[in-house]
Amino acid sequence: MTSIPFQSIDWKTIEKTEHKGETGISYWQTVQFNGLRIRLVEYLSGYMADHWCQKGHIVHCIDGDFTSELESGERFFLTAGMTYIVSDKLSSHKSKSENGVKLLIIDGDFLRNNLRNQSL
Repeated sequence: MTSIPFQSIDWKTIEKTEHKGETGISYWQTVQFNGLRIRLVEYLSGYMADHWCQKGHIVHCIDGDFTSELESGERFFLTAGMTYIVSDKLSSHKSKSENGVKLLIIDGDFLRNNLRNQSL
């Protein structure tokens, strides 16, 4: 990852792209840097992802609620103000939202699973 100089993001100027799920639709606004992706994501009511994801993320729930389901069957219900964090290849997960949700999602090279059991 390269250095990123100070900057602000005006999300009103970032194009929304539509992504269909197994059910429902999501909209992404994406800012891409070398080794870092920042997205403002909205899942409309009834959205369910169309795949199991193994990518690492920091996911912060801004508004609404959603469930992140692990392939193992575990489910985590997140509401506004909650965050989850996972490194690459440490879980297969997918999201769904019955009522709609707005998320800030950050992922990138820093979440590669190449460090052993390090904590903050």
